[in-house]
Amino acid sequence: MWNLSAPWWEFVLRGLIVYGSLLVLLRLSGKRQIGQLTPFDLVLLLVLSNAVQNAMNAGDNSVTAGLILAVTLIAANLGLAWMSWRSRRFEDVVEGRPEILIHEGKVFPDVMKRAYITRDDLHKALRHAGCERVSDVHFAILENDGTISVMAKKDAPPTPQDAATSLWRAPDNDIGNSSV
Repeated sequence: MWNLSAPWWEFVLRGLIVYGSLLVLLRLSGKRQIGQLTPFDLVLLLVLSNAVQNAMNAGDNSVTAGLILAVTLIAANLGLAWMSWRSRRFEDVVEGRPEILIHEGKVFPDVMKRAYITRDDLHKALRHAGCERVSDVHFAILENDGTISVMAKKDAPPTPQDAATSLWRAPDNDIGNSSV
């Protein structure tokens, strides 16, 4: 239960190699894959974790090996967070930079294509922000975490509920909007 089948430093090295490799692969897969998990993405992450398990623990199922790997992975994550906090350049490499999808009603399809953002994804984010049309958008930004931040133009209706002519206006008998 406590005996290791390999030296402790080998577990640390294996954990760091797998952690770094997965970080690079997930970073290369794009922001959308990280920030907006679909059922397919969730299955991929679960299968991926199972696939790399033996690479990290070398077949050792001892409690000690598990604890060494857990401490290694948490320390690596904290180390990356600290280095990102200390260096903007490092943060840009590890986390990427926000990208503008829409500015003053103009959509940038090259950015959407590069980030694997579909028009449906973009329109969903616009609806959540209360924008009916792309022309209502001052800017929309794909954030580092894969979410889309939308800022409506000042003259555009701020929310679907406040827009008298909005296609997305909630019905008058909606429970969430009742004055009871």
